[in-house]
Amino acid sequence: MKVSDNDKDMQPLVRVENLMKSYANRKITGQCEEVRAVDGVSFTIFPGATLAVVGESGSGKSTLALCLACLEKPTSGNIQFEGADISKLAEKERRTIRRKIQLIFQDPASSFNPRWSVLEIVAEPLALQGSLSRDEIRLRALALLEQVGLSPEMERRLPAELSGGQRQRLAIARALALEPSVLILDEALSALDCSTQAQIANLLVDLQSARDMTYLFISHDLAMAAHLADEIAVMNHGRIVEQGPPDKILKQPQTEITRELLAAVPRMTFARPEAQ
Repeated sequence: MKVSDNDKDMQPLVRVENLMKSYANRKITGQCEEVRAVDGVSFTIFPGATLAVVGESGSGKSTLALCLACLEKPTSGNIQFEGADISKLAEKERRTIRRKIQLIFQDPASSFNPRWSVLEIVAEPLALQGSLSRDEIRLRALALLEQVGLSPEMERRLPAELSGGQRQRLAIARALALEPSVLILDEALSALDCSTQAQIANLLVDLQSARDMTYLFISHDLAMAAHLADEIAVMNHGRIVEQGPPDKILKQPQTEITRELLAAVPRMTFARPEAQ
């Protein structure tokens, strides 16, 4: 989604200001040094839009995702979500926010109960709400599976019986069960083959259109980021070193790290959909 002139008064759904996350790294000598995984990062994401954060391994992308998902507490800075600062909330309040900001990892299978069926995995967050009957839970879970392209015939399968792409579809369905405001995809496509990547990317585009989803797409793949995102932020050593629309990043890279990421793309296979 592009923010049009008519939407200039729209408030950001997410506003990150000077975010910092440091860790203590103990050396062999016993001395501790501070490592800044995220170092003064700022950005905004508007409702229904996609921001891609791109960088090499170790650039701080995943730590940024964990902070935004309330799974790590920032060292300093602010994270405004739906107009409230969530960076300093107590644990009980953070649990509430986690329902609204769902995180999908590269390998979602590690978060699935291997003994549960596909239907049970999607139904669990619905059951935990405690407001639906068993029949309502089943119907909603089946509808979610259909939305992500998994047929009802798969409902009794176990995670181990699914392909990588099917597991990602299942992870998306389970995340959507909580009706989140933001979906964070942390290298969620990188372990898939090119054909499956394209299929899941198209699914994300369709879901964004149908449900007005807001995405933070984290990747080292600049081509895929350009395909999905309204804006790209390039991270290096914990900092955003370049940010702008995909066309500008691809055609006029300003930093060496961006040029290196571009050089790592064998071919730009995706065309950006036209703005509506």
